Amino acid sequence: MLQNPGAHAEVFMVGKLLAPEIRSFIDGRDFNALRELFTELPPADIAEIILDLPEDDQVIIFRVLPAALAADVFEYIGIEEQQNLLRAMAHEQVVAILNEMSPDDRTALLEELPSEAARKLIKLLTPDERRIAQSLLGYPEGSVGRLMTPDFIAVHEDWTVQQVLDFVREFGRDSETLNVIYVVDDHNKLIDDVRMREFLLRPLDTKVSEIRDRTFVSLKVGDSQQDALNLFRKYDRIALPVLDSNGVLVGIVTSDDMLDVAEEEATEDIQKLGGLEALDEPYTTIPFLRMVKKRATWLILLFLGEMLTATAMQGYNGEIEKAAILAMFLPLIISSGGNSGSQATTLVIRAMALGELTLRDWLRVVGKELRAGIALGLILGVIGFFRISLWQYLHIFNYGQYHWLVAMTVGIALVGVVTWGTIGGAMLPFLLRRLGLDPATSSAPFVATLVDVTGLIIYFNVALLILRGTLL
Repeated sequence: MLQNPGAHAEVFMVGKLLAPEIRSFIDGRDFNALRELFTELPPADIAEIILDLPEDDQVIIFRVLPAALAADVFEYIGIEEQQNLLRAMAHEQVVAILNEMSPDDRTALLEELPSEAARKLIKLLTPDERRIAQSLLGYPEGSVGRLMTPDFIAVHEDWTVQQVLDFVREFGRDSETLNVIYVVDDHNKLIDDVRMREFLLRPLDTKVSEIRDRTFVSLKVGDSQQDALNLFRKYDRIALPVLDSNGVLVGIVTSDDMLDVAEEEATEDIQKLGGLEALDEPYTTIPFLRMVKKRATWLILLFLGEMLTATAMQGYNGEIEKAAILAMFLPLIISSGGNSGSQATTLVIRAMALGELTLRDWLRVVGKELRAGIALGLILGVIGFFRISLWQYLHIFNYGQYHWLVAMTVGIALVGVVTWGTIGGAMLPFLLRRLGLDPATSSAPFVATLVDVTGLIIYFNVALLILRGTLL
């Protein structure tokens, strides 16, 4: 679950203040006082507090909490901590918590467990809950079907507002959300969704058919979680219905699930942009050898790519011997191109993730980044030109009698390299998306490596053009 940093600090302080009191209740076996202490706090805060306690104390607290509250608190704990607690809890505690958990959170736990362990836990569920768990786990990994919950309120269009409200009072306690009421036909096919406020503001004898507007947005069970995230962003919904291939309403996905998906997607993209495979598990718990493997793969590829830079430099060895001063500005030139390319690829990848750019937009992006690359290159080129000229004028460093040609070479090369880096960085995500790969794979280090090689070629060809007959 996503947490506000300020709220997290506040809960941390509350936990520190309550720690002695919790300790005294546990040592004194005063479980009634312990139960009263925690039942006054929100489940998310309880989860934050008890995670700072020893595992044995955590088990005791879960034992004294009411079953429904214990399940709510359990849902706010990380997957690894959940697994550790399940191993430490008594059989009856595990049964109670698993059966009280919301189906989507329980599915998230079960899909992270080894198959044998998951099967054992599924056997502990009641027949109804077992059927729900097996149904959700039967959907493809990463699909909306794995995220949805079957706990929702559905009504028929010939009902009155009074009937709807009575139905909500009787069955709404178990619903994931009461903000939206779904309207289905006699075959449970979704025909509309209506916000609860509409029922609260209408006369009790109003028919549902008079309220519904006959427009709704829905997901399919096989849709990817990224597609669901894009729909939530586009329509700003609290929940979205999930339909099977026949249009039957089988569940809903809520915004809190989407927050978790957004966090996972952002983490994965950031890791890929950093030049490594996505870890797919917390940094603090991933085994050392697995982490090295995920990092080494990209480092090897980038290292092999950088070897092309050495090969390219060998081709200009004669020029470097004649004008050794050119080598001084190599890091400046190629790093500027890599930095501009990294900026462009980051912007494009993020725009793709937010649905702002599609494959059809590549030409528009080329035009925009070409202008941006030239502008940025001119800015850096002018700075580079005046830096060399100023150092020569102030006698900080002597660049020789052709110092102004050297300054011009560096300035023009910067324009070319930065422009090329910007366009290359912007186009790589489009190329990868066209090949069916994740655009985030065009990480900043990969772009920098590509621009290093090509930037070297641009730099020395500019030098050959400007310095021929003088230094070269």
